[in-house]
Formats: sequence, structure tokens, C-alpha cells
Amino acid sequence: MKTPFAPTRRNALKLGLAASLAAPSIARAQQGWPPQTITWINPFPAGGGTDTFARPLAAQIGEQLGCQIIIDNKGGAGGTVGASLAAKAKPDGSVFFVGAIHHTIAPSIYKSLDYDLEKNFEPITMIALVPQVISINPAKVPMKTYVEFLAYVKANPGKVNYASPGAGTAHHLAGELFKLETKTDITHVPYRGAGPAMQDLLAGNVDMMFDGMGTSATQIKAGKLIGLAVATPQRVGEFPDIPTAVEIGVPNWIVSTWYGLWAVKGTAKPIVDRMHAEVVKALANPKLQAIWKDQTAQVGGESAADFAKRIRAEIEKWQKVVAAAGVKLD
Repeated sequence: MKTPFAPTRRNALKLGLAASLAAPSIARAQQGWPPQTITWINPFPAGGGTDTFARPLAAQIGEQLGCQIIIDNKGGAGGTVGASLAAKAKPDGSVFFVGAIHHTIAPSIYKSLDYDLEKNFEPITMIALVPQVISINPAKVPMKTYVEFLAYVKANPGKVNYASPGAGTAHHLAGELFKLETKTDITHVPYRGAGPAMQDLLAGNVDMMFDGMGTSATQIKAGKLIGLAVATPQRVGEFPDIPTAVEIGVPNWIVSTWYGLWAVKGTAKPIVDRMHAEVVKALANPKLQAIWKDQTAQVGGESAADFAKRIRAEIEKWQKVVAAAGVKLD
């Protein structure tokens, strides 16, 4: 007697035909890839944290694949301009999107986006995770410790300002979360990327940043900036003298800036899987690991499924912070 779930001869023939038709399509997706040139759209200006990791990684993967990977900087609106452009690219494996945690915040900040991070992109992997740090320009804010800084900020509400790579970025929300937790008033000054923000901080045009170590580490080591606290539960190895969020009495101020790689939705799975494998291989290269260590960054390479879970968790986390801070943009 035939059960409802037993395959009939006709169904078996259909399944066999479908498999035979799928095999050539997978083969075609692999054939001709990689092209001579691949573009990674970076939605921030050159010189920021995304560039710090994307450029050496792209160079290494290009060497592995025997092609050229171009970083195309398309900054603006907290990274959403570049994300929008990437979302509209052809899903043929010639364009990828190298974005950041900021893109999990954008849906809660902007009233309308013409793309959806989870629907228009295929997650590949996180490439780096960097702790946030309070960086001040000692020429502008003459404080050497967090205790002095906090006392000064509370005594001068609204007078201290902080730069960010743009409204709605993790740097911006790290500042808003800090203000909520410490009940302080610090003025936000958005820029078009971490590079321009850092330039103005070093020039003394702004007082401080809630910054990723990817851009602040070199300046702190050089003595041009002072790191007052890191937004982590434990101290950062490269900066053992900088206290943690827990140590300064703000245990809920835990923020890391991570960077990731996505394919355009619809890109053939063999291409997505191949790019993931190439990223993992590249991140094992001692040259890249030295760069990541110098930037106090955790090396990425997690599975696409785990990266997707990270994205969903971050979206939910920042929805709550944005609502509490009352941040909204057009």
C-alpha cells in the first residue's frame, strides 16, 4: 500500500529532472567566476575603520583568486547611501558589500530606507570586531582620567561635543547609550565617515569621539589622543592601562564596532560559499593577523548562519537604545 509520503515513479522522475537541471546552473555559476575585477562597495569615505580592514583583506583575497578587488567608497547618511547602491547591484558575483554594525542600527534611526539589510543582502561573514573607546583630544579637553572627564562633563552640560562617522552609526549610538547611562549632556557632531571625524578631532575642531579602536589605536599610541575607557567587560590587550566600562561604573555601556561582508541577494550560493572560504583563508594569513592585532581587533570568519544571527541580535538591541534615546532621522 502506498503511503501519502512515498515518492511515486512520476515524482521520482520529476526530482531527477530537477536535479539534472540544477547541476548545470550551479556549474555555470562557478564557471567564469571570479571575474577579472570584483568591486566591494564601502559605504564610508576612505580612511575610516571599514577601510582599515577592507583594503588589506581585499588585496589578500584578490591575490588568492588571481583577480583585482576594488574598494569603492560611497559615503553618506551613516552608510545608508552606499548600502542602497550595493542593494541594487546585479547579483552576479561582481559586487559585494563591506559594511558594519551601523547598518543594523539604521532601520531604527531612519524613517524610510529603500533597502532591507536582511532581505536585500546575503550575509557572508564578520571580518573584524573592534572595541569602542572614549578618545579625547587633550588639547581641547585637558583631562587625563575618566573621573576628571566625567566631573567636567557634568559641570558643563552641552559644552563638550563628540564627533561620529555619521548619524545612526555605532559611534553615534555608543555616545547616546553613554549619555543615557551616565545622565550627561554631550553634543553630537556627525561627519561623513570616521576618517573626516578623526581628522577634525586631531585638528582640535571637536573634543572627543566614541570611536572604534580601528581608527583611534594609532593616535593613542602616538600620544595625540587619550583613551579614557573601553566599552568592554575586560581590558584590551594592547592598551592594558585603559579602564573598562565595568571599572568606570557603566556596566551596560558595552559596544563593539564590527565589520562584515555581504553578497547581493540572489548571488549564486557556490559564489557566496567560495567568497566565505576565501575570507577565512585570508584571515589566517599572518600578515593580516598582525594588522588586526595592531588594531586590537578580533579576527572574524564566523559562519554565514552565525553572522545572520549576529545581525538579527544587533538590530533588536539597537531598536531599544534608539527608542530610549529618542533618536530619529529623516
